[in-house]
Amino acid sequence: MSEVLLSVRSVCKNFGPTVALRNVDFTLRRGEVHGLIGENGSGKSTLTSIIAGIRRADSGEMLKEGVPYSPRSVVEAQNRGVAMIVQEMGTAPDITIAENILLGKEKRFRKNGLISKKAMNAAAGIALEKIGAGNIFPGAPTFTLNLEERKLVELAKALCEEPDVLIVDETTTALSHDGRELLYAAIDKMRLEEKGVIFISHDLEELMGVCTIMTVLRDGNIIGTLTRDEFDEATIKAMMVGRELTGDYYRNDYNSDVGAEVVLRATHLTGAEMVENVSFELHRGEILGFGGLASGGIHELGRLLFGIDCAIVGSVVLADGTQIKDASTAVKNHMGYVSKNRDEEAIMLHTSIRNNVALPSMSRLAKGGLILSGKEKALTAQAISSLEVKCQSMEQLTCHLSGGNKQKVVFGKWLGNDSRILILDCPTRGVDVGVKQSMYRLMYDLRCRGCSIVLISEELPELIGMSDRLYILKNGKINGEFARTPELAEHDVIHAMI
Repeated sequence: MSEVLLSVRSVCKNFGPTVALRNVDFTLRRGEVHGLIGENGSGKSTLTSIIAGIRRADSGEMLKEGVPYSPRSVVEAQNRGVAMIVQEMGTAPDITIAENILLGKEKRFRKNGLISKKAMNAAAGIALEKIGAGNIFPGAPTFTLNLEERKLVELAKALCEEPDVLIVDETTTALSHDGRELLYAAIDKMRLEEKGVIFISHDLEELMGVCTIMTVLRDGNIIGTLTRDEFDEATIKAMMVGRELTGDYYRNDYNSDVGAEVVLRATHLTGAEMVENVSFELHRGEILGFGGLASGGIHELGRLLFGIDCAIVGSVVLADGTQIKDASTAVKNHMGYVSKNRDEEAIMLHTSIRNNVALPSMSRLAKGGLILSGKEKALTAQAISSLEVKCQSMEQLTCHLSGGNKQKVVFGKWLGNDSRILILDCPTRGVDVGVKQSMYRLMYDLRCRGCSIVLISEELPELIGMSDRLYILKNGKINGEFARTPELAEHDVIHAMI
């Protein structure tokens, strides 16, 4: 058995009355890619944030290579060879890419009292080249990058000091196929160098393919650890949720009962630097899927439909003739939009659940210019109850919720506004299998109640499993349309994507 690189012993962590970790023991050995899996709120991110120096444990101890290890900051952890790519955005947008990669290391580039930007750019360029992202210019402002490129910058930052422990927390959800391959190559290199990787993902298939060993957490407890030859999808799911998942995961119907009524019509829609001449009709009670490669325009289409980005050519028109030219008009006409970039665009992290849920409904909750507190609280309480949001109270800050519960709050604010058209961009991104199942049931229930849904996703099983009709976008244009049938398979759709 290989040498122990990091050990966690009897670690506990509470957030007020909430027990996040309860006497957790965890071991990472050299040459391991150790997967962590569990439902949202199971303790995965809390455990790794303690290892990475972001948080402090309430009790317990950690050893790194047999030496006591208790980092009081991220910098201290990095100095001990531990680096982490966080689930949320881990770069500052208003400084350069090089300054992000070398944050806290500026003294190395000081000469005669001045920091050499040229030397910093050169060092950052080397770090980017090492991970295969040499096309990113280190001197550019970070806000000019898209989400995937910023995650690759975080990878370069984490690896530039050549740590012997790398923590990857829900990073692949922000990456395309090519970006994932770069991350997998970096992980494999660390494994071959007898270093250690802690890998968190909700994608069970990905975990079983990438990891050499896997530990399951539930409600702050370690449920068990499985070696690669013990990996079994049904077993792992049952360990995660404490029960076998019953019922259908996706829809099991193939009824063509979508109403004839058109609730939204997009005509020759062009814009957002990607979408070109897209036309379609969305019917009442329909789940209309849009799939394709991440770079194919599907996410840009969602922004155009909701009026976040303006169309250069074409229009989005509702059944009553209202043209959606901006997001304010969309909200007033009971449209809702769930962004792929949840923490940046879909939710206010540093305010309460109540404020988030009530925001789109302010006009209905006001009287004489004043917000009626009772109505606001009743609306929020209903959303928390119906969506089963795990929280201490409606006044809890959303930044303290797990990823799945944040997403429930996002859904709650649009349902609270009685949204009749929902544009859902990767709505199950970064949530566990149990929350996914409940969200699919919610989507189907909304469909049956006459709500119309545009489902944008990079996951073909999700699109095929939930959509009444499915469009594929390639290079910003519609390149295929598929009806819902039992025979429709992923390989049929892939031909239209690539």
